[in-house]
Order: sequence, then structure tokens, then C-alpha cells
Amino acid sequence: MVATTPGTQVETLRNYVGGRWVAAEATETQEVRNPATDEPLARVPLSGGADVEAAVTAAAAAFPAWRATPPQERARHFFALRQLLVEHRDELARLIVTEMGKTLDDASGEVQRGIDNVETACGIPTLQMGYGLEDGAARGIDEEVIFQPIGPFAAVTPFNFPFMIAFWFWPYAVACGNTFILKPSEQDPLVMRRTFELIEQAGFPPGVINLVNGGKDAVNALLDHPGIKGISFVGASKTAAYVYARAAANGKRVQASGGAKNAIVVMPDANMDAYLSTIMNSFYGAAGQRCLANSLVLPVGAAHAEARERVAAAASKLRLGDGLEKGVDLGPVVSAAARDRIVAAIGAGVAEGAEAVLDGRGAHVPERPKGYFVGPTLLDGVQPEMGVYTEEIFGPVVGMSPVASLDEAIARINAADYGNAASIFTESGGAARKFRYEVETGNVGINVGVAAPVSYFPFSGAKRSFFGSLHPQGRDAVRFYTQSKVVITRWTGGDGAPVSGVGR
Repeated sequence: MVATTPGTQVETLRNYVGGRWVAAEATETQEVRNPATDEPLARVPLSGGADVEAAVTAAAAAFPAWRATPPQERARHFFALRQLLVEHRDELARLIVTEMGKTLDDASGEVQRGIDNVETACGIPTLQMGYGLEDGAARGIDEEVIFQPIGPFAAVTPFNFPFMIAFWFWPYAVACGNTFILKPSEQDPLVMRRTFELIEQAGFPPGVINLVNGGKDAVNALLDHPGIKGISFVGASKTAAYVYARAAANGKRVQASGGAKNAIVVMPDANMDAYLSTIMNSFYGAAGQRCLANSLVLPVGAAHAEARERVAAAASKLRLGDGLEKGVDLGPVVSAAARDRIVAAIGAGVAEGAEAVLDGRGAHVPERPKGYFVGPTLLDGVQPEMGVYTEEIFGPVVGMSPVASLDEAIARINAADYGNAASIFTESGGAARKFRYEVETGNVGINVGVAAPVSYFPFSGAKRSFFGSLHPQGRDAVRFYTQSKVVITRWTGGDGAPVSGVGR
């Protein structure tokens, strides 16, 4: 299923098209490295238009038969896949750590979240049900809505959750009767290669689910191809806006999740003893490389001093290292380029006047001297006019910006370009309800750090954090991947006259 590049000891990955592992037509490749050691792991082909064309052709050919497969039969493939994923959970988690860098606990949680979506897709006979009304149009005229698959769909997924985010999309699309093409991140494609080997074992028919490795050329080919009915995407907001505009201009359905600058509000009555660990995980889990990471904390009034002291003390105790090692709290960031960008952002924040309570720029792990490490960083006195306040850093960097009141905190959050998530920590039901009611973000946490919806709820987003109308996961996903059709029915009797009781 893999080939070896001449003169090297690493494999060159293949695409999975029409039920076969095939070499990419494109000759250009990119190296995949272990972020903890800088060791090469594989080469990923940067597929182009010809490779996308082959995948779309396979998906289109498979669609008629798969569309005609009853939903309960489609669901059985997902039951089989679910069992395979459970059996290989540890292997998949270790692959994530090796190529992306997060800790093993984080990676295991990511795999479970993906499995959760497969379990939800197993319920497609219920999720895809329409609705109807007898005599809904008039006497003797019945009306109903059915939800039908549309054709080949595609998704472009990011590096930070190389396993889970793909499962926000393709299980729902395929369970609904569509076919699919996945383009994973070229930075960490190994776990998805292994996942597709398990998909193959689960018995999905050839062409129903396809894998195309690549970068920008592959993405553009998917956005432009007339055979693709819709695109799902997760990435930076600038790219999400580009994907949304280009795909929509080509007549496609689009759901494009963008970046974030998620804030937590700490009220003076917050129970820091109970919630400090969840706050810390929301800051520094996965080295801050989460779309739901909280990179901004708005302590209200007297909460500032305690929040600063408690966060700094807890962050200073985090153990930095290889995520595969027991006891490591914070792994490397995904690449040397990401490390350099994050270090530069910290420096810019300090230059603008923020106080580096903790500075992770000089982080060093003796056992992994070539790793891409940035230590936990806490900047205090961060102001709204600073770049470190407004820009998504996507690293283990937290800005603290004190506010005088809950109203000011909500106004600050609502003034932001992003609207992915926000959380509040308080013991006041009134404050929590006000926050929930007024804050303009798609996901809201109340005494919850990472406000990540479970698989049967949509992963929401607002403003420049989401472009589209129907979100990933759950019922929203089913509606995105199906076309509603209204059927209005009237019958006559055997003699050609209207059925008795028909009034018009």
C-alpha cells in the first residue's frame, strides 16, 4: 500500500481511489517529520488535477449503486468500522502523537471523538427520516418531505486533529448515500492512511470513499471540479473565506470553519479549586493547537490577581516533552515553521507592552534537542489594540486582559472578528445566563473550558469562524449532505374518479 522513494528510507504515501491504493500522478512530494525528534517519517505526494479527476470519476461511478443501498445496509458498514477503530484505538493514537505532536492522552481523546461520530452515523435510518402530513395540501392530497443524497462530496481537513475532524464529515455524507473524497493535511497524513486501511477492511464498496493526498493544487481542483457537489473545510479564516467563495462561485454547497480567538471570562466568584485543571487544559492542551483552545482570558475585577497567580503557578509545572512519554503534559508544535511563528508572536506581544509572566521562547527538552518545542507562555496586560490580543497564534500562548465588569467582557468578545467559542467560570446562575444569552459565539461553555459539542450536536461557529449555514456533525451534517424533496400526492379510484373524500 506504500512505495519507497529511491535513495531514501521513508515511504511515499499513495492515494486510495476506487478501492485501490494507487501512486499519485503528481511527482512532487513533501516530507513528513516527527515534531518531537525532527526525524523524517514519510513523503506525501502533492497530488494535482489528474489525481483529483481520478478520484471524482471513481466517486461518481460508485454513487448510483450506493445511493440505492438501503440506509440500514449502509449503516452496517459503519458498525463494522466502529469495531475496527476500537480495536486499533491505541495504534491510531500513537500515530497522531508521532506525526502531530500532541500527548498520548490528547490523541486518545481525539480518536474517541472520531469513533463517536461513526456511532452517530450508525443511526442514519433515523437521522435521515423525512416527515409528512396526511391531507397536508388539501382533502385527499398528502404531502411529505424526503431527504435524498446528492452525489460526490469532498472535505479538506487540518493538521491539528488529523483523525477526528475528517469524521465530522465523511461518515454523515456516506451514511446518507453520497460518495466522498477526503484531502487530509499534508503535514500529518499517516494516521488517515492507516484509517483508510481500516475503512477498506470494513467493506465499503470501491469508490464510495476515496483519499487524495496533496496541498493547494489538490484543494483548488476539488473546489473547481463540476462533479463535486459540496465541500467541507476546517482551517484558517483567510483560507476558509477563500474556500467558501471559490466553491460557492462554482455552485457547490460549502461549510467552511475558520480560525478563532476564544476567550474565557473568570468572574470573582469562580471556583478556581474546582475548575483550574479544565482551564489549564483549554489553554495548553495540544500545545494550544486547537480551534477551541482558549488563548485569551478576561478576568473580571478582583478575579485578576488570583487568576494570574493560579494560572502562572500551574503552567510553570507543566512538563514539556515527547507526547509518547508518560507524564508529559505539553508536546511540541507541529513544525519548525510553526515554532518560529509562535516565538515571533510572543516577541511581538512583549514589544507592544505585554508582560511575560511566563515566557516559553527558550524552551528546551534535553532528551529531544531537535524537537519543535515552545513552553507554556502567559502574557499579562494584553490590550485590545495589540496583535497578540486579536490574532490567532495557535500555540501555547495565553493573553490575560483584565476587565472591570461582565458587560465589558461580553462587549470585548462580541467586538471580535471571530466567533468560534467563549466560556465563563462563575457560581452565579444569573451571570451564566446573561453570558449565554448575549455572547456572539457559536459554542458556549459554562464552567467548561473546551466547549466541544459531542457528535450528535453541531460543531457551531459564527462570524469569521464559520462560512456557511449548516455546521458539521449531527443533524446539521445530515441536512448539509442531502437534498430535501417535497412530494405531493393525490390518487383517483379505479374508475378514474377522485378517491372518496377528496374535496377538490
